Amino acid sequence: MRTAPPGTTGSATGTGTGTGTGARAGTGTGAGAGTGTGARSGNGTGTGTRPGTVTGARAWARTGTRPGTVVLINPNTSAATTAMMTAIARRALGPARPVRGVTVARGPRMLTDLAALRAAAPEVLAAGAAATAGGGCAALLVAAFGDPGLDALREATGLPVAGLGEAALLEAAADGAPFGIATTTPLLADAITARVAELGLSDRYTGLRLTAGAPERLSADPAALLDRLERAVRACAERDGARTVVIGGGPLGEAAEELRTRCAVRIVAPIPAACRSLARLLTE
Repeated sequence: MRTAPPGTTGSATGTGTGTGTGARAGTGTGAGAGTGTGARSGNGTGTGTRPGTVTGARAWARTGTRPGTVVLINPNTSAATTAMMTAIARRALGPARPVRGVTVARGPRMLTDLAALRAAAPEVLAAGAAATAGGGCAALLVAAFGDPGLDALREATGLPVAGLGEAALLEAAADGAPFGIATTTPLLADAITARVAELGLSDRYTGLRLTAGAPERLSADPAALLDRLERAVRACAERDGARTVVIGGGPLGEAAEELRTRCAVRIVAPIPAACRSLARLLTE
């Protein structure tokens, strides 16, 4: 059963019977509300449509979609990365669903190791609480592949919440074909493999391929990043037997979109995958 957010403005239909006065006055039902005098006028209200406020349950039942904005939370402190990921999410969700990007208040500019990933979780939770405090938020998107704070945010807000890692991995494995991951963060390799196991996908997982070079340097050189990620993708397919390759990282969003046009193997870009997950949740 759908549980809808309160306070949605819409229209309601009301009926009423009024008593009229005049030469042929009487009790009757009219097409609208109004007051009138004259030979056949009536003074009363009738059946019609009037503007008003309806509950969220009515509006949601009518449209089949939760109203409000998707808030994308960037768990690192790079405002430029937030803007890039938000732009991708807007393209993925389309003009009918507003997307607002939020950057956490504290932390590193990239999440490249387990300590940074763990430290990001409470910052994501705080950003989510602030984003939902004023109302108007339909769903939240945790825009990091390690999904920091994802479960806590779901519990705290009760809203649909998607994480890049969870959404991309589930989408990649949905058809039962073998999948691999290409990414730039060697210090998160064990955490990524553990996440695959948590989701029950190890039997379809062909392994992780890493780019050469420090992730911070690669992020500052888009051409080199694209080249090395493409090599990692090809290794997943040609050496490991992957039929689908997940690009493991929110800051890799633009490269992931480009790789979909350059590689023969199926590419799962994490931000659009998370948006597709939210789109389903928002209509359930």
